[in-house]
Amino acid sequence: MPTALIVLAAGQGTRMNSELPKVLHPLAGFALFAHALNAGRALQAARTVLVTGHGGAAVAEAARALDPAIVIVEQAEQLGTAHAVAQARAALEGFEGDAVVLYGDTPFVRPETLDEMARARKRHDIVVLGFEAADPGRYGRLVMAANRLERIVEFKDATEAERRLTLCNSGIVMADAAQMFALIEAVKNDNASGEYYLTDIVALANARGLSAGVVTCDERETLGINTRAELAAAEALFQARAREAALENGVTLQAPETVFFALDTVLGRDVTVEPNVVFGPGVTVETGARIRAFSHLESCHVGTGAIVGPFARLRPGAELANDVRVGNFVEIKNARIGDGAKVNHLSYIGDAELGEATNIGAGTVTCNFDGINKHRTVIGRRAFIGSDTMLVAPVKVGDEAMTASGSVITENVPEGALALGRARQVNKPGLARRLFEKFKAARASHEKDN
Repeated sequence: MPTALIVLAAGQGTRMNSELPKVLHPLAGFALFAHALNAGRALQAARTVLVTGHGGAAVAEAARALDPAIVIVEQAEQLGTAHAVAQARAALEGFEGDAVVLYGDTPFVRPETLDEMARARKRHDIVVLGFEAADPGRYGRLVMAANRLERIVEFKDATEAERRLTLCNSGIVMADAAQMFALIEAVKNDNASGEYYLTDIVALANARGLSAGVVTCDERETLGINTRAELAAAEALFQARAREAALENGVTLQAPETVFFALDTVLGRDVTVEPNVVFGPGVTVETGARIRAFSHLESCHVGTGAIVGPFARLRPGAELANDVRVGNFVEIKNARIGDGAKVNHLSYIGDAELGEATNIGAGTVTCNFDGINKHRTVIGRRAFIGSDTMLVAPVKVGDEAMTASGSVITENVPEGALALGRARQVNKPGLARRLFEKFKAARASHEKDN
């Protein structure tokens, strides 16, 4: 059965004390709401609707960057969760299938949990995700009758007996889309908050002879983010899970607590990660590669057997083929590095292409920016670029060519050629001593006058 996602992301998040909408605060390199979208992908959703409110334009822009097909609807007034879901009705007009309601500030729901809810839908008309709370606090309570969910009661409206219940509501619900919207039409706001609660659809469903059931999960999956402290705790929880998963998948982490992952980091088996490494969004590292200490990687690909670092930076568009060597204090951006090529020391390689087995000497720079436009440097196979070479793009260096150390290369270098682009050295006997004496005398005179 087709599934639609409805992700609620309209809240202001005043407790974050920020100009940034709450759901745009980053967790593991991605906006909070992106985690809900990521979990929902397990259901292979036919449609995704994001309900925005506070900071809606910025949220919409970020959402479309992640998924151009996402449908954005606005909740102009925040009148409760049922009212928020109702804003998605027009976007799902004619849709035949289930709808699942997720929350942009609840990032840890696992795809496996949503799969379990989808299976439970074969037995129930409505499925709610619940959890046993260590401290139920002000959560809504799930009131059961045998194996059937009878109703959900918000804490403000609960009796003392109901408040003693520990089975709590996560807010996540799955039902036939048309049926969900029909039930929402009957929701009233005669409650302690004066809001339209999505939770009321359970009692309404039971009154209409429909079946409601519960799937339970670990309480940590339902963690909502409302404050900076909760965001920091969520980051710590995400990183702990990511490190554990990496270790289980055959990755060596020499100091796991010092390695930081993004939501979409992919590391192959037998990858070794040394201490103090940060993976930004969009990183894939293939089998057997080694990421050495104090390196930072984002939006890049590292091939099999490659070694990166220590103290290396791979920026967006860096593509390292197999067995590449990138050493200390090297920065690579929007560049393809061929099999076995080496950039070992103190170099910047940007907007470039390096052929296989090419060696880049220390202090080399591809001068790619003229102040307005970026230009590309292309270096062939088995070339040798001497230390402190400035490659002024656009420029090409042929296969098995060489540049002399200290050269400024402004013209193409033919295959097999040696290029020298530096002034001839001239020695002036005794001039250094005379200059030092002159400088010292000038300094002494200046200090005397002052």
